[in-house]
Amino acid sequence: MLKIVVKSTEHYDEERNLFFKFPAKDTQITLEHSLLSISKWEEKWHKPFLNDEQLTNEQTLDYIRCMCVNPSSDNIDMMLLLNLSQENVKEINEYIANEMTATFFNDNDKKKSKKRIITNELIYYWMTAYQIPFTCEKWHINKLLTLIKVCNAENEAAEKASKVNQKKPQKMNNSQIASRDALNAKRKAALHSRG
Repeated sequence: MLKIVVKSTEHYDEERNLFFKFPAKDTQITLEHSLLSISKWEEKWHKPFLNDEQLTNEQTLDYIRCMCVNPSSDNIDMMLLLNLSQENVKEINEYIANEMTATFFNDNDKKKSKKRIITNELIYYWMTAYQIPFTCEKWHINKLLTLIKVCNAENEAAEKASKVNQKKPQKMNNSQIASRDALNAKRKAALHSRG
């Protein structure tokens, strides 16, 4: 969660020929870079947020609007977001880029594959598959994606261990075969069966 203060600044209204302050006073907004924020943004823009495509200024401002968790965040004034200072934008970018975890992965082992398009629905699917509670949708997205990677790595390790521990069926020796055949013959006789 990131709290930033949008400073009140003076503007000039050409139509009314007067100066005014906006916002009227310094305003604190609280932001969350979360799956929930991404979901709201993708719902509006109909494109995946977590890709390498550059966002327009309008899309970027709208994502910041989606990140707002203030009580009145659904009706946040876009003028307020247009008043973000360069320092505010720097803070927001650093917050979005922050990994929010001490967990790291060895990316050298990554298979070179086609870049997968990740949408909020895919992330919700992963949460369901790994039984991650939906309350985690409010976590910083990097922390949530790290948890999903950890779940995936642990599942792969468990599968590998399971395959190693599975014993191949052993061949029966002659006495075991004879014993099995005698037992089968006894059962056939008892049940008056031919097979």
